[in-house]
Amino acid sequence: MSKPEPAALPQPEKIDPAALARNFERGETDLIVVLGPTASGKTRYAVRLAHELGLPAEILSADSRQVYRGMDIGTGKDLCEYGDIPFHLIDICDAGEQYNLYRYKQDFKAAYAAIRSRGAVPILCGGTGLYIHAVTSGYDFTEGKPLSAPAPAERIFEEGMPCKPYFIGTLVSREVRNERIDRRLDERLQEGMVDEVRALLERGVPAETLLSYGLEYKFVTLYLQGELDDKEMRQLLATAIHQFAKRQMTWFRGMERSGVPIHWTLV
Repeated sequence: MSKPEPAALPQPEKIDPAALARNFERGETDLIVVLGPTASGKTRYAVRLAHELGLPAEILSADSRQVYRGMDIGTGKDLCEYGDIPFHLIDICDAGEQYNLYRYKQDFKAAYAAIRSRGAVPILCGGTGLYIHAVTSGYDFTEGKPLSAPAPAERIFEEGMPCKPYFIGTLVSREVRNERIDRRLDERLQEGMVDEVRALLERGVPAETLLSYGLEYKFVTLYLQGELDDKEMRQLLATAIHQFAKRQMTWFRGMERSGVPIHWTLV
């Protein structure tokens, strides 16, 4: 039986930063969201957009692992990419500490309010779909479960949270994305990703916790425990990252099917 054809990529659009800035000044947009799968160039694009808006702008991270201090190479923080653009929600708790969606929402709310108080444009950038959903579509913490995905006009927004987000998706072909993933993985291994995980273990972060972080931290921990050799670790990790990128795209296309407009642009 032949394999099914992969789903077609979204149609790209040309984003006009000046128009986005005007919409923000008129109150038609209160948050710009830059989302996309891993290795799609989200951070680089968000920083470029922040410069091109012509207004002060600050970036909020939507990455469930970049919140942890000491997890730099494996999560791809690449803090040098931000340049002079202020960023938030990175390095806000210690590796091994319990951090969850509720805490992220509270931290986002505080950072978002501070950015708005300075008259700056908040740009949410990341690939953790659940975090993005929680701060742009509402989340029912009294019941401890996500809201269903209603039509845009029916969404419920909590006090102090954005209610007019504008979504931009960073779009690359599957072939380019896979090439970037493989190249970036090799670069991170050369930069000392194994030493980073070893240092976390030596600091007392339980191996079970690192395994739960998944991807780089899972497979490098298994390697350090002697359960994988270096070739197995690299091969299994590359495969897992490719699969993770596919799941991210599935999540974002699901957002579109639920009525969330995402303006995809080539990067």
